[in-house]
Amino acid sequence: MQKETAAGKPRTKLYTGVGDAGYTGLLGRDRVPKYDIRPEAYGTVDEASAALGLARATVGDPHTAEVILGIQRDLYAMMADLATLPEATTRPPWLHAQSTECLEALIARLESTVDLPPAFIVSGDSVAGAHLDLARTITRRAERIVARLLHEGKLRTDEPLRYLNRLSSLLFLLARLEDKAAGVETFTLARLS
Repeated sequence: MQKETAAGKPRTKLYTGVGDAGYTGLLGRDRVPKYDIRPEAYGTVDEASAALGLARATVGDPHTAEVILGIQRDLYAMMADLATLPEATTRPPWLHAQSTECLEALIARLESTVDLPPAFIVSGDSVAGAHLDLARTITRRAERIVARLLHEGKLRTDEPLRYLNRLSSLLFLLARLEDKAAGVETFTLARLS
């Protein structure tokens, strides 16, 4: 039974207890262990989106915040695709190739505005840049898991993998732009020892 709020509207319950046995539902009827590669993939994409939310809350440029919000929306579409078994779907993928193309266009535009030092960059020169770098590393982890799904024939399309690959490059550039806007000098490691 749902409880009512002070306004008399039913309050949504935050848990169902259905997952207490360690299984979760995919879009469709199948249930898999929570540690299955599919929930691992969309869970890691969700983690990347949360890290991007932190970055969006700290970036100085309103346009960058808008770009990040658009990316978060794309990631929700991707999570729906990752949570759907190819054989159980009745609709086209949620994530479209145009989303990846938008990332590519943005990367092409930003590459000319960022001077990249010829050395390894150490994250942490600005708060927003560090948040974007964190989101980038989580995106890379998601990319590795999604690559496994694709290679095992468990995805309908390679678009999630392409998108994550471009996203990590874009986040690297955005982090450097935030460092530059903060007026800090990029800390680098000249070589590995």
